[in-house]
Amino acid sequence: MQKGLVDRFRSLPMVRSAFLTGRTFADVAYNAGILTVLMLSGLAVGWRVRDGVPQFLAAIGIALLFAYAMSWLGVFLGQLTPTVEVAQQVAFTTIFPITFISNAFVPLRSLPGWLQPVAEWNPVSTLTAALRELFGNPNPVNGSGFPSEHPMLMTVLWAAAFVLGMAETETLGALVQPASR
Repeated sequence: MQKGLVDRFRSLPMVRSAFLTGRTFADVAYNAGILTVLMLSGLAVGWRVRDGVPQFLAAIGIALLFAYAMSWLGVFLGQLTPTVEVAQQVAFTTIFPITFISNAFVPLRSLPGWLQPVAEWNPVSTLTAALRELFGNPNPVNGSGFPSEHPMLMTVLWAAAFVLGMAETETLGALVQPASR
């Protein structure tokens, strides 16, 4: 944005949303590489997939879908901030509490009672529970609400909500508006 790249793209005969969509797909490809390294490292230290290839592929798919959704969240937050440095701080400030108020590090039952429903409905909690279920790894006792009983469905719904909400906002937003003359 600051170096005029987007203005150059605006002058080309291309679909206005192509820049952001391409960027978010590139993020997914990058995340697929990171996921591969992470899984290979996990295999080296004893992690195993216990429920077969179809569930493994579903877990990879749901992880990459969630990564795609988070890319759109990053695009949205980036558009709200004036510089890259501020965008990084806003992203950290947003993602830090979402990650730590989840079942990724501690079981839901060990959280204070008032925090359990928040953590149960947290998108990171549903992703964590869905991946644990698909990989066939032990899952700590979760809550008894809808997100805990249907983590895969909730993760897909969260991802769809993020993509639809953020992508729609951004494709209608500043990046895709006609360049001022």
